[in-house]
Amino acid sequence: MSGEAELIWDVQAELGEGPVWDAARACVWFVDIKGRKLHRYDPADGGKTSWDTPDQTGFALPATDGSLVCGVRGGLYRFDPDSGAFDLIQRVEADRPQNRLNDGFVAPDGTLWFGSMDDSEATVSGALYRWRGGELTRHDDGYRVTNGPALSPDGRTLYHHDTTERRIYAFDHADGFLTNKRLFAVTEDGFADGPSVDVDGVLHVGLFNGWGVARFSPAGERIGTIRLPVQTVTKAAFGGADLRDLYCTTAWLGNADKRAEQPTLGGLYRVRVGTPGLPQARVKL
Repeated sequence: MSGEAELIWDVQAELGEGPVWDAARACVWFVDIKGRKLHRYDPADGGKTSWDTPDQTGFALPATDGSLVCGVRGGLYRFDPDSGAFDLIQRVEADRPQNRLNDGFVAPDGTLWFGSMDDSEATVSGALYRWRGGELTRHDDGYRVTNGPALSPDGRTLYHHDTTERRIYAFDHADGFLTNKRLFAVTEDGFADGPSVDVDGVLHVGLFNGWGVARFSPAGERIGTIRLPVQTVTKAAFGGADLRDLYCTTAWLGNADKRAEQPTLGGLYRVRVGTPGLPQARVKL
């Protein structure tokens, strides 16, 4: 069972994305891609902090040295929360300058997985990448808008979305390699946006223009929806000390004309859920 969705930061993000729980700091990081902002929310005291980013940034994920690895358009950057500095680590897609990076995920071994997409969403130029040990590898190609990835609790299945097609794909995953790509599920009531997985292997998928978070069993069966009071939910991620707080980013991108009737579009929401999520790993540097 899930509680009511609670607005915890009316941040008015144009394209809020990538909430992630930082257990060491007991805070949530998330980005506003189009607004070029990195945000931190501290639930203990309601603290809210924001930084400007060098360009559109699709994710900001905690790393082993206390920094964050950020998917900035054109490359991976290390962000130092103490100084606010962004430093380039790795160029990405110099051959696809029309692209930007979108969603990302850290596997338990510290491997970073992330996707790219055409910034205008016009061409099918997005891809799925793995970054491990300083080496960047393209593992899949041919996406218009990527979202995910996410891993099953046993680490044997990786999920990745083609958002505009409303398709969730599953891959067999072993030691950082992917095989057997297949269709896992389709989101008919919204576009398949950012995913997270709970300890039972249930996939939680943000529904862009779907008013909530879709829940899928490990077999790909739709088993429920967590409703939110705004229509563009971009990602849901588990956090809190017991990993039962579901933090949801939203956006007003594409729905600016709905802001009068949905004034909290772009806000950060929290929903209390019955089943905890998986611990957030850190990028191994």
